[in-house]
Amino acid sequence: MQQESGARVDRLAVAAATVTVLLWASAFVSIRSAGAEYSPGALALGRLLSGTVVLGALWVVRREGLPAKGAWPGIVTAGVLWFGAYMVALNWGEQLVDAGTAALVVNIGPILIALLGGWLLKEGLPPRLLLGMAVSFAGAAVVGLSMSGEGSSSVGGVLLCLVAAVTYAAGVVSQKPALRHASALQFTTFACAIGTLACLPFSWQLVSQAADAPVGATLNMIYLGVFPTALAFTTWGYALARTSAGKMGATTYAVPALVVLMSWLFLGEVPGLITLGGGLLCLAGVAVSRSSRRSRRLVQPGPVVPAESPSGLIDAHTHD
Repeated sequence: MQQESGARVDRLAVAAATVTVLLWASAFVSIRSAGAEYSPGALALGRLLSGTVVLGALWVVRREGLPAKGAWPGIVTAGVLWFGAYMVALNWGEQLVDAGTAALVVNIGPILIALLGGWLLKEGLPPRLLLGMAVSFAGAAVVGLSMSGEGSSSVGGVLLCLVAAVTYAAGVVSQKPALRHASALQFTTFACAIGTLACLPFSWQLVSQAADAPVGATLNMIYLGVFPTALAFTTWGYALARTSAGKMGATTYAVPALVVLMSWLFLGEVPGLITLGGGLLCLAGVAVSRSSRRSRRLVQPGPVVPAESPSGLIDAHTHD
């Protein structure tokens, strides 16, 4: 009976992670599209406002209350870095490089998550992690060099995407311990609200640009807040509460491929061959860094199976 419950938890976590990957991939395309009308800060604020409204409504309906005291350091850190700085940096970067290139560079995030998770969360620092990091950053250098012929702005876009990768990794690693004290919905709701507060200096830009922006661009911004933010960050937290930060980071391997496909279909954009090769090198480094953990996971005991809540939903704050 316990094995059946454990399998069901695993399936739910995999389903939640899959939803996150698909919606985050779509976000790169929507950001690229909406970014033609909205500045980076205004787009981030509009996205976060939309997400906070939806999350706040769900939080009130579910009556989850305030997160425990132990969750707040992680919530504040992720709110400022992941929901705030990450979104501004990514929006800015995508105004300078295409969506596929941005996704390839940002996907260095998983290797940084593994590095920070091994150091701060004691998940281990295997030798392959350092090798994978070297390979990934070599790939990032190739991407940067391939963009240098297109002007300094494109190189700046690559650097901004690297900043986004770092803040994304820091947010995930700060989220993992916070989920021991808060549900995925609590964490996402309050981190999104804090990110909104951090982006309030861009309020005047949002108001002035929204007045002139086409309806399609504004709908894209709202979409970013409701789906890739409110829904996808919650499903991510749900899955992260049931596995390691490094393993969850590895689930985003599929994002760049999906983004390249979506940006080709909807935006007519495809990265150049050298840029694509550098991006694949980034992903190869991530794969190398995670490969040494497989055999270890085979002999580790399974996670503690969390109990179901009265509503039939599994509590996302259960320990691994």
